Amino acid sequence: MFSPLFKANIRLSVFTFWKIPMVFFCRPKIVQQDDIRTVVKIKLRRKTKNHLNSMYFGTLAVGADITGAFTAFDKAQAIGKPVSLAFKDFHADYYMRAIGDVYFTCDDGKLIDEMLAETIETGERVNKAVTVTAKCPDINDDIVAKFVLTLSLKHKKSKK
Repeated sequence: MFSPLFKANIRLSVFTFWKIPMVFFCRPKIVQQDDIRTVVKIKLRRKTKNHLNSMYFGTLAVGADITGAFTAFDKAQAIGKPVSLAFKDFHADYYMRAIGDVYFTCDDGKLIDEMLAETIETGERVNKAVTVTAKCPDINDDIVAKFVLTLSLKHKKSKK
């Protein structure tokens, strides 16, 4: 009845509304999601831009965060195991102003699958870097910014 992408966007909206209102404020939308790639779009609008009419760097950070996090969050939910998810660090390289809607892409789905398998098997915290790129395809195909975030996953064992 509803597409998987529609359901993912509903989960994203509900989760961010209740748990991370700052992300909800930016209104991210998942435009593509598969085993390898997640693409999230944030529109350039009054609430997401700065005084130079480009996307505010805080909004760009939100986009990078939610793109990497939702990939892991959705995969953890799909396997039905409780996993604690956090980012340990954040590195950003800004190449040009984002003067249009920004598409954030994370192609680390396989890496996240490996991380989930490892933490479930060992019960230990697993930390690995995931990369998110940002582009404004309506303007040009150049990368606006590149983000490297250390994703930290840990399987939460049930209490007996």
